[in-house]
Amino acid sequence: MSTAHAPAARTPGPDAPQQPPPPGEPGRPKRPGDPGGEKADRRNWRIRLRRDRSLLLMTVPAVVLLLVFNYAPLFGVFTAFQEYDPLNGVWNSPWVGFEQFDRLLSDVQFWQALQNTLYLSFVQLILFFPVPIALALLLNSVLSLRIRNFFQSVVYLPHFFSWVLAITIFQQMLGGAGAINQFLRRHDFGTWDIMTNPDTFALLVTSQAVWKEAGWGIIVFLAALSAINTDLYEAAAADGAGRFRRMWHITLPGLRGVIVLMLVLRLGNALTVGFEQFLIQREAVGHDAADVLDTFSFYYGISTGDYSYGAAAGLFKSVISLLLIWGANKLAHAFGEDGLYRK
Repeated sequence: MSTAHAPAARTPGPDAPQQPPPPGEPGRPKRPGDPGGEKADRRNWRIRLRRDRSLLLMTVPAVVLLLVFNYAPLFGVFTAFQEYDPLNGVWNSPWVGFEQFDRLLSDVQFWQALQNTLYLSFVQLILFFPVPIALALLLNSVLSLRIRNFFQSVVYLPHFFSWVLAITIFQQMLGGAGAINQFLRRHDFGTWDIMTNPDTFALLVTSQAVWKEAGWGIIVFLAALSAINTDLYEAAAADGAGRFRRMWHITLPGLRGVIVLMLVLRLGNALTVGFEQFLIQREAVGHDAADVLDTFSFYYGISTGDYSYGAAAGLFKSVISLLLIWGANKLAHAFGEDGLYRK
């Protein structure tokens, strides 16, 4: 007797189109329009919130400080377009439009402060920006971990000094009665007028910034150096590449993205060359050499009670800084780098 056999189910080949599983089954990502998709998203959000609640609580103080000291003061931008009177408040002060900016652009002292700011920023970009990179490369080449940690601690330490203490140290070393001039007098040499000389003020403040902040600036570059694959150095050494060629073809290309990012940020802060550092030394060298945009806003705005004028100078600086960082980021994209964000 013959038995009828049902045709066997054919297994789809590897080239057969794969049918997505029905909604709700494992292996199929949920979409906003799928049944239960929004409910699942809310449930996942609650799970993540409960899992990360400790980390979120740790960020609350930082967020509060950011809102209070960075975002709340943005409300004061309105005073740049008013004749602001603290007794009347923002709402009752008369609106004058761009009158404060007309005064600003016709003020000789403002253009002098802007010229000083750009010049000092250029000097610091040329003399200060490469120093953290060189220090990072130098420390990375030290083989002894104990010696490396010692030098890192030494170069980091000045960052935690206030500008008052840093300038006092320079005054004790380079001032008219400082250690160097006393040594020169004892040996019948001419003294150096450095701390009160307007012609060398740019080099003075740059050297102060290098001594105080260069050690702290190497942290980012050391982190980037630690991310470079050490197998590349071993392969290059096996091929006969010396120390300089390994640095040129492995280390510097590995740092290129970070260098471009820090350069973009530096250009964005080009008009912020320092406030406290120049405020302390302004009387010693004169306002013609030491006035920058930050001190201009303080002396010709806040100190004189002309708050709208100072706010206009600060807003002008912020807009130019925004344009600088936008242009630098576009330039980084043109050279194939990410900059602040990927294109």
